[in-house]
Amino acid sequence: QVQLVESGGGLVQAGGSLRLSCAASGRTVRAMGWFRQVPGKEREFVAAISWLGSNSYYADSVKGRFTISRDNAKNTVYLQMNSLKPEDTAVYYCAASTVGAGTASSQKGYYDYWGQGTQATVSS
Repeated sequence: QVQLVESGGGLVQAGGSLRLSCAASGRTVRAMGWFRQVPGKEREFVAAISWLGSNSYYADSVKGRFTISRDNAKNTVYLQMNSLKPEDTAVYYCAASTVGAGTASSQKGYYDYWGQGTQATVSS
C-alpha cells in the first residue's frame, strides 16, 4: 500500500504562485503526476515526472507556468505553480505508479495510487 498526502493548496490572487507538495509513504513509487478536477468535469492531467526525474510532461494549459519536480530521498513530488489564473482553480490530486518502467504519463489509468486532493483557488 502507498499513502499520498498533498499539501500547499490555498487561496491566491491571479498572477500569484502556489507550491503543492505530495509525500509518498509505504512503498517505492515510480512515475508521479498531478491532476486536477473541478465540479462537474472530468479529472484532467496537469503534469507528470518520471521515476528518476529525468523527464517531465505538461498539459498545454500549464506549460511555461507550472513546474513539476521530485526529491526521491524525501519521497516527495512538488508542483510549482506560477502566473496563476482563475481557471486554474481546482482540487489538485497527486498520483503515483508503483509498476512499469517509471516513465511519465498523462493517462489516469497509468497510476495506481491517488492522494485525497488539495484545493487551490485563484481569485480574479
